[in-house]
Amino acid sequence: MIYLVEDDDSIRELVIYTLRSTGMEAKGFGLPSAFWEAMQKELPDLVLLDIMLPEEDGLAILKKIRTANQTKELPVIMLTAKGTEYDQVIGLDCGADDYVAKPFGMMALVARIKAVLRRTEKQEAEEQVLTLGDLQVNPVRHVVHAAGETVNLTLKEFELVCLLMDNPGVVFTRDQLLNQIWGYSFDGESRTVDVHVRHLRQKLGECGKYIETVRGVGYRAGAEEL
Repeated sequence: MIYLVEDDDSIRELVIYTLRSTGMEAKGFGLPSAFWEAMQKELPDLVLLDIMLPEEDGLAILKKIRTANQTKELPVIMLTAKGTEYDQVIGLDCGADDYVAKPFGMMALVARIKAVLRRTEKQEAEEQVLTLGDLQVNPVRHVVHAAGETVNLTLKEFELVCLLMDNPGVVFTRDQLLNQIWGYSFDGESRTVDVHVRHLRQKLGECGKYIETVRGVGYRAGAEEL
């Protein structure tokens, strides 16, 4: 869902029509008060925000969006007739994700919207927490929680648990784990994997059961928990 706050009726109607014709859901608002009312009912995926508006200007709206916990990460693209570098810098400094100066082409605007949404989706995916039973791992923040307790792992232990949990049920041989975690140039022996798995299980405590041994093959993240 895309929200557009634009007081020029012709521009608002054209943008909404274009977005809907390209498969997006979109709603337009001529007044900030109508926009805020809609925000109370449903949060959009992205906001297109004009700067010059009645009631309150777009920068004031942007600041409110960025200071509220519920909307501080909401993607916002500023739309304005002002094209000076100063106005662009002010908008971006206030937290805008992108800036499009009028007049703009409709397809170019759609491309900018899709680019911001892709970037946002990628960031959300990177923040995804891997979960298996009582075991939770955040690959970006390098945080591991086992049964609610924070667990400190070495880098290789952390990379090992991330790889297994990111591929639930997939069996990795010791050689595959050596190649992916330690690198192809590693000249150690496969017993290195077994030692790290043993230490990892010990640190995870009861959650160590989620790292399964597949006899004669290697290891996997516990399939029976999935």
